Amino acid sequence: MPLPRLGTRSVRLRTAPAVFVVLAVALAGALSAVSPGGSRHGRAGGAASGHIVIDVSESRCGRGWTRPEPGVRTFDLHNSSDGAAEVYLEDPGSQVVYGEVEGIGPGTTRQLTVRLGKGTYAFKCVPDDADAVTGPSVRITAGQRGPGAAPVTQHDLIPPALAYQKWVGGGLDDTVRLTTRLRNAIERGDLAAARSAWLPAHLQYERLGAAYDAFGDADTEINGTDAGLPGGVHDKDFAGFHRVEYGLWHGESAAGLRAPAAALVKALTGLRDSWSQTRMDPAQLGLRAHEILENTVQFELTGRTDYGSGSNLATARANLDGTREVLSRLRPLLTSRYAGLPRLDQDLERARHALDGSRHGDRWTPLGGLSRARREQIDAVLGDLVARPAPATAAPRRKRRRPRPSD
Repeated sequence: MPLPRLGTRSVRLRTAPAVFVVLAVALAGALSAVSPGGSRHGRAGGAASGHIVIDVSESRCGRGWTRPEPGVRTFDLHNSSDGAAEVYLEDPGSQVVYGEVEGIGPGTTRQLTVRLGKGTYAFKCVPDDADAVTGPSVRITAGQRGPGAAPVTQHDLIPPALAYQKWVGGGLDDTVRLTTRLRNAIERGDLAAARSAWLPAHLQYERLGAAYDAFGDADTEINGTDAGLPGGVHDKDFAGFHRVEYGLWHGESAAGLRAPAAALVKALTGLRDSWSQTRMDPAQLGLRAHEILENTVQFELTGRTDYGSGSNLATARANLDGTREVLSRLRPLLTSRYAGLPRLDQDLERARHALDGSRHGDRWTPLGGLSRARREQIDAVLGDLVARPAPATAAPRRKRRRPRPSD
């Protein structure tokens, strides 16, 4: 996907500080019993006491597991090949996955700890430039195994993606309507009404956060910031909601704001009219939901996107709504695969209450107006939510090699 220039809100979805592993099987959070360890090169000193050394090369995938026993076991996954690979521990019949480690470099060993119980297991090795190889099956006849994740297919992900895309279309309709109200207030010179109209329009757009990546260059025109622009807030390329926000809260005249407001409505209308022809990547939907919250913490709770309205907490609340909308579409898949879903729902509700405590009718407390205790509470609740394993529904598990650029 093309990278946008600095200053777009789309950048927020690609430059979050934490990069969460998207399990190609289903849900990162569903594998709560799995804890991949750090990497160490070679086999210096041999395997740690009680560890099981497993070869993950194409020719010897899964070799080394000679005494399968129930309980918590740690595997030292050693890549003896000359290319990187990812590895799954799965039930070879149902393909339910109990553990996964990505990016095991050549000559490198990575750890995988998992609780094993009654059932059949096999390691599947997926080299970067070759077809997947499934190692020998082993059977354990006793014990309670840890949670597994049933594989998700592209077919499974298409219905929620289409449902979400339809919802986004309705959201764009509302955004155009609300932004037209903002533009009309500016055109008649009523800047007080324009300031009142700005926030509802902006929040409606912010709720669509999981679709920003599909908006492409239009997002720059609609929700761009001045980051990376030589002239900062006075740069000719500074546009969209934040350009209008800056003018409304920094004494700019209605005459000076008419062109930016008209350009904003035009960009939104163009996006809305073309949206039905856009196709979102179904495999990205769950990951985007988590990235919305990552970027809320990084940008809204730090005030980096405040151009005068003091509405960062309102935006954070809209982002939370956007996350819940995505998860509502994925819930049928999550319910049977993500054991942490009830806890996630509780954490989202805690975050909602924490943010709503700063709402007073149509007004929100600016970040600078929060007490230290209140600021710390909001930061902690949202930070804890982001730090949890990402319930990201991902692409179908890769079974064949990744094509080279020349393929």
